[in-house]
Amino acid sequence: KGKLIKLLLDVDTGIDDALALFYLAEARKKGEIEILGSTTVGGNVEVGQTTLNTLNIWEMLDLDIPVAAGAKQPLMAPLNPAPFVHGDDGLGNTFLSSPKKLPSDESAVEMILRLSHEYAGELTLLTTAPLTNIATALLHDPSLASRIGKVVIMGGAVFTGNVSAVAEANIANDPEAARIVFRSGMEMTLVGLDVTHEVFWEEQDLKELVKIANGRSAFLIQIIDFISTAYESLSGWKRCVLHDPLAAGVCLFPDLVKSEKRYVDVELNGELTRGMTVVDRRGRTPLGEENMNVALEVDAKRFKTQLMESLLTWVREG
Repeated sequence: KGKLIKLLLDVDTGIDDALALFYLAEARKKGEIEILGSTTVGGNVEVGQTTLNTLNIWEMLDLDIPVAAGAKQPLMAPLNPAPFVHGDDGLGNTFLSSPKKLPSDESAVEMILRLSHEYAGELTLLTTAPLTNIATALLHDPSLASRIGKVVIMGGAVFTGNVSAVAEANIANDPEAARIVFRSGMEMTLVGLDVTHEVFWEEQDLKELVKIANGRSAFLIQIIDFISTAYESLSGWKRCVLHDPLAAGVCLFPDLVKSEKRYVDVELNGELTRGMTVVDRRGRTPLGEENMNVALEVDAKRFKTQLMESLLTWVREG
């Protein structure tokens, strides 16, 4: 079964990031991955809160994974958080008590650079947040790119957007950072809205979870319901879209998605298109310029089953 995937996560822990952590914790228990650390950034909520949320979720999962706090705001713009979607606390207004553990003494950038040296060539970087920390680390040390094994990015889209007609939130929150990362030469897979919008839970998908009435299921149902209700008021369709968990799934099982190798860049200046991931699909870019794999199709049923199983396992242990 090949070598264990060595994972570093960069998160802005809101609701779907939290679900991704639950999924990864279960994979770790099964011996599929090693989680070396987690870095946090301002995104869904400000960085102090995303750091507390990450510590709290690891604590719930009984895992001792270091959490290093990172960028408070994007490289060149103010932070644009989404309390409406994720709650004032980023976790559906569950207002958890303070975690027992403190964040690491290292900054996010220090953790990224240190682990890139310790595990040179072996590290998988999963980002489910604005790319500010990764870009800052690359600006500090451009050779970082040569030490990262691969990067899976939840962000962007080919044919759609969510915070605008064409832009997705993580990329739109810090387009300058995204451009630095996209142009870094790392081996990247973009898991964008084209595939994440295909994986969602509606009420009937949650029956098993609802049946197990304990504290753990109550927490999960509360956060899932919060984000589903936010989606309903935005789009008229009550569902919990599994953006970040799917990117976590692709780290473990790349065959969950079908992707194309393409040249992708980020629009920085467009009046209507700032933050858009521009994917060249003309089929005539000079060969060798393609800089990332872009996910276009997903085995939604397989992934939804995997994710729910991992949650149910944790809930039943409670």
